[in-house]
Amino acid sequence: MRKKLFKWHSVSALIALIPLMVIAVTGSILVFKVEIDTWLMPEHMTVNADETTPRLNLNTLINKVETANPQFLMGSWELFDDKSRADTAYIIEKATGHWYKLYLNQYTGELLSKPVTVVHDITDWLLSLHYTFLLDFTGTVLGSIFAIILLFLGISGIILYRQFWKKLFTLRFKAARRIFYSDVHKFIGIISSPVLIILAITGGYFNIAAVVHEVSEHIEPHPLLTKPLYSQNIDFQRLVDKSQKDIKGFNPTYFIFPFEPELHITFFGEVPTANPLISEYASTVTYDRVSGELMAALDIRTQSTITVVIDTFRKLHFGYFAGIPSKIIWCVLGLTPLWLALTGLYFYWFRKRKRPSKVFSKVPAM
Repeated sequence: MRKKLFKWHSVSALIALIPLMVIAVTGSILVFKVEIDTWLMPEHMTVNADETTPRLNLNTLINKVETANPQFLMGSWELFDDKSRADTAYIIEKATGHWYKLYLNQYTGELLSKPVTVVHDITDWLLSLHYTFLLDFTGTVLGSIFAIILLFLGISGIILYRQFWKKLFTLRFKAARRIFYSDVHKFIGIISSPVLIILAITGGYFNIAAVVHEVSEHIEPHPLLTKPLYSQNIDFQRLVDKSQKDIKGFNPTYFIFPFEPELHITFFGEVPTANPLISEYASTVTYDRVSGELMAALDIRTQSTITVVIDTFRKLHFGYFAGIPSKIIWCVLGLTPLWLALTGLYFYWFRKRKRPSKVFSKVPAM
């Protein structure tokens, strides 16, 4: 059974070799997505506001975006009030249904960029490569499969080297290259396995959830929108203020406009909690798109254990649950599939190279 597991481990690694290397490299880079975007596009990502400067009325900001971009409809909005990061508005092109985004100063109303596609910026392109291999729905399915393979590799590696603690830190530098690479492979694999398993579970969940949603909700493509699905009498600033009362301690960080027939206006946000893994989008407040009346308020602090666990997937996947230190750890360990692939490929090459000599050694001399 151990030999079979080793064979399955090796074959699975070979099948997923290139995709997992792509996922590993892009994922490690994307751990620092916000920092990279801020460094590359400071004129878009950052604002300079005094601590006493309030945000402008949300209705005013939405009106500025709509007036400057009449060929688009509102899709969603990222809200920030840390006096340093700009808001991001996501808008939908009427003619094509494609999503774009732009940055704006929430304290002055200044539009900081023109609309660009959601894969225009280098980190957004890398994000699409990471999740879908730039293949849209097909890539999302493939990403789900490779996440499952990564999960199997992580678990099977632990089983194969289940007594790893005996020689975990043994690296035989003076031994043959094959033996040294074997030590390195085992060491890196065992050290990184817990994080790789977490990444496989969380990443696989995101991709599988996207596949299920696409299959169940979008069997038939929705017609292109030509006008908003919400009442023009909706006061978004009132809804922002109301959401903070509908859930005690609620701080809205993101909200969606009803861009599909079944959607209403939903605010996502954070609440005070002792759990450091709870995301900034954990709690939601939904309002009717016509009347603006409250439809649902879901406080993560009162939700089921499974709901809380699933919400932690975001911070666990991107590694920002403990600030820069956890990001660095996730970045470094997220790259380990690259080194595991290279050392594993060497083992495969070594075994293939040795096979002919074994065959010829059995041929009788003439």
